[in-house]
Amino acid sequence: MPKFAANLTMLFTELPFMQRFEAAAKAGFEAVEYLFPYPFEKKELAAALRANGLQQVLHNLPAGDWDKGERGIACHPERTSEFREGIAMAIDYATALGCPQLNCLVGKVPEGADINVVNRTVIDNLRLAARELEAAGLRLLVEPINTFDIPGFYLNRTDKALALIEAVGSPNLKVQYDIYHAQRMEGELGNTLSKHLAQIGHIQLADNPGRGEPGTGEINYPWLFRHIDSIGYEGWIGCEYKPRSDTVDGLGWREALTQ
Repeated sequence: MPKFAANLTMLFTELPFMQRFEAAAKAGFEAVEYLFPYPFEKKELAAALRANGLQQVLHNLPAGDWDKGERGIACHPERTSEFREGIAMAIDYATALGCPQLNCLVGKVPEGADINVVNRTVIDNLRLAARELEAAGLRLLVEPINTFDIPGFYLNRTDKALALIEAVGSPNLKVQYDIYHAQRMEGELGNTLSKHLAQIGHIQLADNPGRGEPGTGEINYPWLFRHIDSIGYEGWIGCEYKPRSDTVDGLGWREALTQ
């Protein structure tokens, strides 16, 4: 059976953030992930994990001003210093929280930017981040995001992510494979997972359309969960979806779709 991690950015949103750890544990989760730890003190987050017997399996590198619509800065040539400062901050938090891997949202292509300069910037930034995370015993991930939800996002397909990983040339850089984003951009979920499993460091899920719970849309999750088990994926699957109503009331899919 797959191992599911609660995404605290998306689930239990009726509660203040720091109360979501306890809610996740009470709902049967043994692991959590979320977008950013940086608004909170490391000690406070670590205490919440310990108190509730939870593992933290993922968070993102700093990604610019999220509230103003920024979705990453790794592809912004004029912000390389800011990106590199964010690497150190991310490593500091991940180490304190026992989080083994960090995701890089590369961002939306800056308007009017020379795409050749953008490409070089992304490669250089990821090469540095992969090297520094490896030295800290952490793994770096990069995530394709669909361009329906985030128009202009630099990295939007699995094949592009794999080509980028090859260009970076680091064994410490893997794909964060989000089933929802992949379904919107390319489909071929089962074959892609099988073919590129060795390059996939983490999986996330939501159904489509609507980004709701598994079982609310077009994706055949019972088959997909069996397939993920059969190909030998041993990592966590982050539940990064929008509950249709109350989070706990909607968790029946875990048993219903994984038999």
